[in-house]
Amino acid sequence: QVQLVESGGGLVQAGGSLRLSCAASGRTFSRAAWFRQAPGKEREFVAAINSTPSYTMYADSLKGRFTISRDNAKNTVYLQIHSLKPEDTAVYYCAAAIPGSVWPAREPNEYNYWGQGTQVTVSS
Repeated sequence: QVQLVESGGGLVQAGGSLRLSCAASGRTFSRAAWFRQAPGKEREFVAAINSTPSYTMYADSLKGRFTISRDNAKNTVYLQIHSLKPEDTAVYYCAAAIPGSVWPAREPNEYNYWGQGTQVTVSS
């Protein structure tokens, strides 16, 4: 099992920035990703990162404002968000896949472990 704990969410004004963290414990994992879910909407892929080498992938509509990274020594995955918009308001979830999982992957059912989510609210 892999336990994932997100942090770093909060209330921020439009145009601001946030860095979300996802601390992992337990078994090792291969690729990790961030998804988000706004009220009344389906869970949406944001970004993913592989283990070694650290390939990254982003949702086409979010490229340029989101940056995913990982620190393998700290077993932590990050999501930096710049120029936040009200439409970025959502619960952001971290997800991880078991070792040996194929790359790339952007569907929720391609990830085995999930965190509890962290709320990001952007005010206009």
